Amino acid sequence: MIARHGEKVALKERFHQAAWQEKLVMELGRPGRRGVLVPDAGDDIRARAGDVLAGTPESLRRRELPNLPEMSQPEVVRHYTRLSQMVLANNVAVNLGLGTTTMKYNPLVNEFLSRSPKLAELHPDQDDSTVQGILELIYRFGGMLAEISGMDRFTFQPAGGSQGILANALMMRAYHASRGEADQRDEVITTIFSHPANAAAPATIGFKVVTLYPGPDGIPELEALKAAVGPRTAGLMMTNPEDTGIFNPRVAEYVRVVHEAGGLCAYDQANANGILGVTRARDAGFDMCQFNLHKTFSVPHGCMGGAVGATGVREALVPFLPAPTVEFDGSRYYLDADRPASVGAIRSGLGNVQSVLKAYAWVVSLGAEGLREAAHMAVLNNNYLVGRVTAIPGASLSFGKDNPTRRLEQARYSWEGLTADTGVHTMDVHNRMIDYGVQGYFSSHHPWLVPEPFTLEPAESYSQEDLDEFAAVLERVAEEAHSNPELVKTAPHNSTAGASVPGAEAHPAMTWRAFLDVQGQGAE
Repeated sequence: MIARHGEKVALKERFHQAAWQEKLVMELGRPGRRGVLVPDAGDDIRARAGDVLAGTPESLRRRELPNLPEMSQPEVVRHYTRLSQMVLANNVAVNLGLGTTTMKYNPLVNEFLSRSPKLAELHPDQDDSTVQGILELIYRFGGMLAEISGMDRFTFQPAGGSQGILANALMMRAYHASRGEADQRDEVITTIFSHPANAAAPATIGFKVVTLYPGPDGIPELEALKAAVGPRTAGLMMTNPEDTGIFNPRVAEYVRVVHEAGGLCAYDQANANGILGVTRARDAGFDMCQFNLHKTFSVPHGCMGGAVGATGVREALVPFLPAPTVEFDGSRYYLDADRPASVGAIRSGLGNVQSVLKAYAWVVSLGAEGLREAAHMAVLNNNYLVGRVTAIPGASLSFGKDNPTRRLEQARYSWEGLTADTGVHTMDVHNRMIDYGVQGYFSSHHPWLVPEPFTLEPAESYSQEDLDEFAAVLERVAEEAHSNPELVKTAPHNSTAGASVPGAEAHPAMTWRAFLDVQGQGAE
């Protein structure tokens, strides 16, 4: 038990995670077992399939049947239920440590809505007249995000924030090409604490990237930006607030400087959870932006729903939006693929429309005042946690000395003092936290400008008890680092797996065939 303002915070001292010796699904089952009997297709469909196969190039045809596991329904249910018991997921543990990911409560009613056959059984190639409902929802939700951001139009095609940033980079290039300046304007400016995709996405399509580093207060100096812009500047792509939790109060000046140089400005709003209803991209002068629906708008991460990088632009950039767009002529909704200035499709179909429905339902349930209240609660939670964490010996807030102002909905901390005193590193602390039944934190912040970093992001759906429990775990692990550092360094001890083997990440096995290859080679 650890004291909290005269009370006691109970830790899960006897926690032990369910640990099944579960094999990979490809290793389960036996030949001939079936979970479902597929009805015979019939002569007509079989004949049509034969015609398709006859027209398929030989190089694209399978030479042998796919190697799939053959399992009964109970075996499948048992396998995935066991796997679900072996994780500290959002429905099981407090996940506020996964900073920059905005792990908040995802209303289960939205899962029910998205799994309705009315949506789940739609096909991307259906005629517009048969999908008026989902087209209307996409169109209306685009209007809602336009109001929230100040942009004029949105697309939900990008499958994640990085694709949304890529879409903005493509539209930035297309805009300059339309003015005959594409060859000249080949540089994009970003900041080191913006999400890495703001550098990676423009770099993949040929832009040179200029990266600004923070000044003493954690914010790049305005003079550094002025020195970076010029006739080669295509635009600015930045996150605000950055992953340090620091909001740049001079952001409108940054935009003005880039505009005066002839560039465009793209606002990465993946960290928008603390500014909903408070400030908008347009208010700072940005030309384009992107939200992560799987973060800010309560769509689950990972296997419960695909990501969406909702990407918005101002009126002058609408012609360059990815095609097709959803339009409304006053009586019907339709897809418009005839857009000669468009940057083309970012991915197939209209994106992850189930996730768009979940985000739409979340916004409608909260309303404008609810969104603003959620932002305020996220900021309140974060700054309460800042006070708890910075009171722990060995922990400090990045740029806290030179920028003591409040952080928004997340904060980047450092265990530099703890490491100096005990030799325990940030990943050691992360691993030991798991033994107390809470998810560890996000610590992969390369390059490590903040030494021994960890980032916490307590969104609006966490209670004071959740925050106290998380802080108490950090405090306990810090105490253990001083009294028994080896206990921390060899953690986790009560989880489904122990510490990872150094170098194992060099053998990514993303497919069964690749896994077998790795198994045959062995780890070096």
